[in-house]
Amino acid sequence: MRERLKVESQTGGKADLVRRLGMLDATAIVIGIVIGSGIFVLPNLIARNLPSSSAITTAWVVSGVLSFFGALAYAELGAMMPATGGQYVYLREAYGPLCAFVCGWTFMLAVLSGGSAWLAVTFSIYAGYFLPMTPATSKLVAVGLIAVLSAVNYVGVKEGVWVQRTFTFLKIAALAVLIGAAFMAPHVPAVAVAPASARISFGHFSVAMAACLMAYNGWSYVSFVAGEVRDPQRNLLRALVIGMAAVAILYVAANLAYLRVMSIPEIASTERVGADLATRTMGRIGGTFVSLTVLLSIIGAVNGCILTAARLPFAQARDRLFFSSFGEIHQRFQTPAKAIVWGGIWTAILVVSGSYDTLYTYSILAAWIFYTMSVSAVLVLRRKMPQAARPYSMWGYPITLWAFLAVSVGFMVNEVVAEPWPSFMAFVIVATGICTDFEHPVHNGPLALDICGEGW
Repeated sequence: MRERLKVESQTGGKADLVRRLGMLDATAIVIGIVIGSGIFVLPNLIARNLPSSSAITTAWVVSGVLSFFGALAYAELGAMMPATGGQYVYLREAYGPLCAFVCGWTFMLAVLSGGSAWLAVTFSIYAGYFLPMTPATSKLVAVGLIAVLSAVNYVGVKEGVWVQRTFTFLKIAALAVLIGAAFMAPHVPAVAVAPASARISFGHFSVAMAACLMAYNGWSYVSFVAGEVRDPQRNLLRALVIGMAAVAILYVAANLAYLRVMSIPEIASTERVGADLATRTMGRIGGTFVSLTVLLSIIGAVNGCILTAARLPFAQARDRLFFSSFGEIHQRFQTPAKAIVWGGIWTAILVVSGSYDTLYTYSILAAWIFYTMSVSAVLVLRRKMPQAARPYSMWGYPITLWAFLAVSVGFMVNEVVAEPWPSFMAFVIVATGICTDFEHPVHNGPLALDICGEGW
């Protein structure tokens, strides 16, 4: 077991992916994936549930702090096991290969692919601000985005990271301009204050917190490329800390900007908060600017998802828990080329079929199940492997760990109560992984993945 901590996975003598990513690259992955389109639309939902600016700000700050606690847990695990696959590896070592496989299956089938497809379609919608779009051309643009970014990551990690750095920088700059314009606006309406009789119910605050947590979602994906990060014992921690701190600052500042220019009822009644803010502070060019900002933001998020997602089936294939071809490295480009290609094809199918929205909605709860289990793996592995080297230990442990777990469990319970059918389907998605009867394409006979049959 300890020997596994020294390698990326059970490679069977095959060459591993080269450690090409620096701290700045990993940080760009964290920021680029987390900041998608949520900050431009979710304030609407939050304002409908929270009646005061202080409550709204508190929800964003608390969600950022709790997400930061989760990132600290991943930093400990990543420093301890700096392997390609990240979250998959943590679950494998803590709970066994069955749990790890089901996690990888769920993320490949629904979470990463569904999320990327949803972002690509959102990209085509905002692209309609600049170009006329029919339903057919909208899907073509979405598929085209997936194809182009998959091709970039196919030909090299450096190329994929260059795109990630560029569009992460551009989205940060665009957000800074949007926020700055709001604070420099000459005419600012008074922000509506909730009457003294208005009280914040636990249910409403839970809904707002859930929306905020979803806006912070994606920080865990950097763990998938841990096997390609140079000096991962230091750089993973730095990337997660710097990345999540930057995201939290931008999110809180953006919401303060919304609240400075718009009243809470106005925020609650508009579908595109970011667009309304830009129009009020920049005039006619505001709509153009915010549409461009969203496009830049989505490109960075989709590229980050494609870059990291391929590493899950790659790690599983190296453990002989998936088709062996997914574990191959392109001889020239040194990338998990086949995993990237098939991931792109599956995402494109979801776009064309229109099933991405339903699938991604169903997978949200399933994803949080594995986030919770991954963070709790810190506790499990400290007891299971007390002598294992831990270059970094989670700050504030065990308080920070239990705080994250308590809120995470509360979030999942709230989802089950509020959305019973999507929650049921989330468990169905997990069950499809548990009941997969996988035949290894190279070896004769079934591998140990005949879980519903012979077992391990």
